[in-house]
Amino acid sequence: MNTDAPMTAAIDGPMRRLLRTLPPTTRGHTVAVIGEFVGTISFLFFAFAGTQVANISSNTNTGTTVITQVAQKNPSELLYISLSFGFSLAVNAWVFFRISGGLFNPAVGDQCPEGVTVGMVLIGAISLVRGILLFIIQIVAGIVAAYIVQALFHGKLAVSTTLGGGTTLAQGVIIEMILTAQLVFTIFMLAAEKHEGNFVAPVGIGLSLFIAELVGVFWTGGSLNPARSFGPAVAVHTFHTTQWIYWVGPICGSLFAVLLYKLIKSLEYESANPDPELGPSAGELGKLAANRNGRVSSPVE
Repeated sequence: MNTDAPMTAAIDGPMRRLLRTLPPTTRGHTVAVIGEFVGTISFLFFAFAGTQVANISSNTNTGTTVITQVAQKNPSELLYISLSFGFSLAVNAWVFFRISGGLFNPAVGDQCPEGVTVGMVLIGAISLVRGILLFIIQIVAGIVAAYIVQALFHGKLAVSTTLGGGTTLAQGVIIEMILTAQLVFTIFMLAAEKHEGNFVAPVGIGLSLFIAELVGVFWTGGSLNPARSFGPAVAVHTFHTTQWIYWVGPICGSLFAVLLYKLIKSLEYESANPDPELGPSAGELGKLAANRNGRVSSPVE
């Protein structure tokens, strides 16, 4: 006998009745915002916590803790941070994919991570209203996640993104742009495009962030996400003069990914390498229709 059923029903009943009073569109936005808020906090909490572990090394001689600067990190620390972000995104995107799309990033959009939200709006995967709501909630969630990590773990919060290795401002913007473009384009092709492999899209997206972090952590901190950089800056009350890089770079990278995606869509990329499981492409359907009307079409080269 399930003794929890009455309690669940007591909570679930009023909540469902409340949600049913909302218009369908508003209800959808509400669910997406709640899912994205919780999901972004979860994603960044584990990513920040892993970064905090890597950035604070024990001094066995004095018993104190020392914050390891980016320029002093060894490859194992960089790998640890990259794994923390990549795996956290993969797991949480998989969990929240059906709720909000698992974006967790203002530059991307719904069903993917803030640079991500902008991108998903521009390709029409989500509406402008939902994009604005998700953009705001992702920024707020990034701040909350940073404060949680700061409160739970000993030592100064050491997850802020800064330029390292002699990286110039221009180089920093371009690095962030390229890495974000790669991540956003991965999201477009694995999540925005509908195919039988959608259910494993979060794995590919997580791996995409992982390889981007392998490159980016040393040079720029590997942000690729305005919420990831803005949250810790608010928590430690320190805004570096390079903070703008982590907004301009990811958003420009997202715009580049949008242009590339629209280009290959306009060229009907499906016809270049057709998948029999997905059926004929739009171009192939046009040729079939022409043949039925008695016109002979040339074969696809």
